[in-house]
Amino acid sequence: MKKTKQLKQMIHSQHLEFIMEAHSGLSAAIAEEAGFKGIWASGLSISAALGVRDNNEASWTQVLDVLEFMSDATSIPILLDGDTGYGNFNNARRLVKKLEQRQIAGVCIEDKLFPKTNSFIHAKAQPLADVGEFCGKIKAMKDTQSDEDFVVVARVEAFITGWGLEEALRRAEAYRQAGADAVLIHSKRSDTVEIESFMKEWGGRLPVVIVPTKYYTTPTARFQELGISLVIWANHNLRASIEAMKKVSSQIFQEKSLIHVESGVATLEEVFRLQRAEELQAAEQKYLPSTEKDSDERL
Repeated sequence: MKKTKQLKQMIHSQHLEFIMEAHSGLSAAIAEEAGFKGIWASGLSISAALGVRDNNEASWTQVLDVLEFMSDATSIPILLDGDTGYGNFNNARRLVKKLEQRQIAGVCIEDKLFPKTNSFIHAKAQPLADVGEFCGKIKAMKDTQSDEDFVVVARVEAFITGWGLEEALRRAEAYRQAGADAVLIHSKRSDTVEIESFMKEWGGRLPVVIVPTKYYTTPTARFQELGISLVIWANHNLRASIEAMKKVSSQIFQEKSLIHVESGVATLEEVFRLQRAEELQAAEQKYLPSTEKDSDERL
């Protein structure tokens, strides 16, 4: 089944679905191996992995380069955190073309201004995009896609920036009418008060996606009860890797030895396995043996 179709089915599933953050080919492969049916290509995580801030400091073509490796390394759909679409409607529709070329299943864009700032940094000071302009961007993206199953998710930042329920509903409905396949309703509260108020009024007009980074103590069953379609675990592979790398780097620096480190890190054999080294060895047996044999005999 096409990756786009897989993602669309997840969003429209009657059961709560989950996708996991990844920011590289390796982390994407690990997420798939863990059992996840989809991947969130996090803008925060990709930026951080490249050593820059989540303010569109990494160009959209640099993000595409990362996505290509992620797509090649996996068989499950990837939903890109596409920030604001990297510019106006023209940038956004070109983005869709390039994503489809790399078999990326969908993109999520947020209704803030380019260059964006992460939603958890001085959120109330961040201006929202004009609704009409953002709707035009959604329409342009939907008109551009060649695969009917490609997914465009409209991310509503009204709660994040302090505008409240009425504005969140107004924007979500406008984005629905513009052709969005789903809406992502974002909140920075530690509880689900805002999410619950939105779901009560929304009435299932479109599938709803959430990112429970701040309200992580909420039982997952509650999301199912509210009628949420898709949950994004948005940045935990990156955060886990940071802690692991800080610990091992510090330990090696202090001890000037690997004696106490080796038992706590992945083996080289595990790295090779994740890189699919065995596939290359099998391919060499299929495509190279006669040439190598002739060479050995001449020696």
